[in-house]
Amino acid sequence: MWWGCSPSEALQSDSSQCWESQLESSRVDALIHFDQRDRDAVRIRSEMTVEIPLAGWVLADRLLLDKHSEEYRNAMQCLLRGKDTALRRSEWRFDDPEVKEQGQDIRVRYESYAWIRDYSPIKLGPWVIKWKRGGTWTVRFSPTTLQKAHWKVQADLGGLRFVDTSKTASPDDGKWMWEGDPPSRITFDLGLPWQRWWVLTYGRSFWSKIGVGAWWVCASVVVALAALRGRPRRPSSGSDGRKDSAVQAVLQWAALSGSVAVMLIVISYQHVSPPWNALMCISAGLALTLVARPWLGGTPLQARAVRGAVISVAAAGLLVVVAPHLFYLPPHLVAKTEPSLLGKVGYVLMGLAAVWLWLAALTAWAWRFAREGLMLPASWTDRWNRAPVLCVTVVSVALGAVAGALLGCLSWANENQWERSSWPAGQTAGQTHGANVANYLANFSLSHLTLIFADSWVLTGIALLALLSYRTRTRRQTDESRERSAPGPEGPDVLLTAGLFAFTTGVQGASVAGNAAQYPIWLLLNIASLFGVLSVGRRWSVLGRVGETFCLHRVRSEEWRRELMERAHEYRFLESESRVLGKGGAASMTLDQVESRQRDLRQWLLAGCDSDQPPPAHMSVMDIALAWGPEGHWWDNAVRAARVAFWFGIPGTVGLLLLELQPRLQQMRLTYDPIALPEIVVRFIALQAAWAAAGFVLGALWRLLPGRPSPVRALSLVLAYAVPACLAVLLNLLIGGAFTRLLLYSLFMAVVLTATSIFMDASTFSEDQQYTHSRFALVVSIYRLQGFAAYIAWFLAQLAAAATLWEYLID
Repeated sequence: MWWGCSPSEALQSDSSQCWESQLESSRVDALIHFDQRDRDAVRIRSEMTVEIPLAGWVLADRLLLDKHSEEYRNAMQCLLRGKDTALRRSEWRFDDPEVKEQGQDIRVRYESYAWIRDYSPIKLGPWVIKWKRGGTWTVRFSPTTLQKAHWKVQADLGGLRFVDTSKTASPDDGKWMWEGDPPSRITFDLGLPWQRWWVLTYGRSFWSKIGVGAWWVCASVVVALAALRGRPRRPSSGSDGRKDSAVQAVLQWAALSGSVAVMLIVISYQHVSPPWNALMCISAGLALTLVARPWLGGTPLQARAVRGAVISVAAAGLLVVVAPHLFYLPPHLVAKTEPSLLGKVGYVLMGLAAVWLWLAALTAWAWRFAREGLMLPASWTDRWNRAPVLCVTVVSVALGAVAGALLGCLSWANENQWERSSWPAGQTAGQTHGANVANYLANFSLSHLTLIFADSWVLTGIALLALLSYRTRTRRQTDESRERSAPGPEGPDVLLTAGLFAFTTGVQGASVAGNAAQYPIWLLLNIASLFGVLSVGRRWSVLGRVGETFCLHRVRSEEWRRELMERAHEYRFLESESRVLGKGGAASMTLDQVESRQRDLRQWLLAGCDSDQPPPAHMSVMDIALAWGPEGHWWDNAVRAARVAFWFGIPGTVGLLLLELQPRLQQMRLTYDPIALPEIVVRFIALQAAWAAAGFVLGALWRLLPGRPSPVRALSLVLAYAVPACLAVLLNLLIGGAFTRLLLYSLFMAVVLTATSIFMDASTFSEDQQYTHSRFALVVSIYRLQGFAAYIAWFLAQLAAAATLWEYLID
């Protein structure tokens, strides 16, 4: 048929012909390298270099064309894969093959990567890696093309155990080499160290799911216990009734969150068909939203508006499930061909309904908690009461935009994933492109609901904060004098504070540690260690050493606290005068006058303390003023410290996110993983919430933590966190995991809390800033009496350690 045709015409007449016999004169070098030092899993790198005579293969010149052209892809398919058009989802390429023309040859260098994360077979370049038994894997050299070319094959095990099953390998400078052997005879076994094998086995086992479920169950028990301890003993009308409502909301969330977590674990562990998957997800989202009752305490119109919106969305999503034929979809909802436009609309409608309902559920619960805890601005509640339909419409559109953005990420990432796994064949590979589109659209809800619910721990933190806020605000209204003299949270409030610390700051530390199995232990240890620090801190804190009588007598009201601050200002002035006189300078007072006023201040301090528990001689009114903090109530101290820590934590958040995105694979995940970009946003919010919560706890326990200097109080809170962190480090050392990122997170937290404590001291004497040039000068004047150089050196040492470790990890 080709008789009389030119070569170009012959190529155009049969684009599927590869002329493999012309490649027999090629030379090929293949290398496989195993790296067990990778942080997450054993990394495998395949490097394959092919030298092709330019005049020996009719498709050789096509390799020099544009990489996006059809001719180039066809030639690369013929060279690397031949007739093999199967998808390779486990193979990653950081760059396209490097093609160079060298004299009369064309040199093609093809590099690809894979990671051993489960027991699935891995196809990587010309290699096939399969699990054999235990920690043993079989590696077989199985190229689909170039069978009769001259091969030189090398294997670098990177310290892994090597068993030559081919009996033909020869050692070569720490590697194993085969040259001139037929590809079918090149095979060997490798053994993973027991730490890698244990992590691999446990991470994919049923017990790992039990560990994640235990985290949710344990979290629900802790939340329920905190809520029950915060319940009023004698329920009555008015404020107690509202407190009952707040406790009931927290208990309901504790029960529902645990139940939904178990449901998601079952769905992810067992194969559930898309119709049942969508039915359970939409029903759960609808139930979560209706049980939240964000209209509680409002008007009937609010309830009708919310119910109408969520029921309408749920009905639209369920319509696709119960009547798929209306959208030309099969009963199992997974089409084997390209779905029609109406079918795609059905998929999108079903997925958006599920995601929208879950986002609405989280929003409804957050609103309910914030309203019950009296944490919402009055303007927000007034607008919700006046125009509920408008509010529901605006929120619905906003949630729809978020759900649409998630769907856009899914579609964009899956198209990129398809392009990567089907390369170089493109859309003609194995499974059709249309079936792939139908598959990921049918399972859109589950992949994103797992992400949404995995970060719903923020709601638990909001719930605990709301209950703590309501208890504090109602007590301040009923007993202002006693509340002002309270040094910190007491009774159930301590458990609420510890729970808030564990569910925010502690959870982020556990996620950095990278072992989900230790989440329940981490949660309990964070709470227990904080209680331990408090039990010691109450006796060794500044206010604990002056006694409870001082708090009742000297700071029971704003006037008494103002007197304390005036005497603290006077103490600073007298110390300044004393230094001037000690250097032989001229001062406004004589030395006798200064000493007389200092004795008066000491007497005033002793008069307010218990007679049988006098404060130490080195303790002054200034120490007490700094220990009391800038605000009159511990809750106000906590809010102020939370705001400060939030802003101080931004550099730490950016540093941790940059570190997570440093590996090239993580950067590629932004393009190929549907939840990678949303995870970055969620991660930023979660880290900022962790810093703010750590600052809140520091401010709430400011008067109870041990240490006369304020930076030592921050260190006390860091030590409370360090107990579970050290255990996590020991566990990671045992199983061969990395712990440097956890150490960096701890250092960042120490820096943030130390900076927050210094800012709190400056805020305590903020009235004196008018006499200084800057806030830094004010801090210098405050700490000059307590060893400013030591504090600055301590803070700079933390900052230098964090910066050095970050630079080491980023490189």
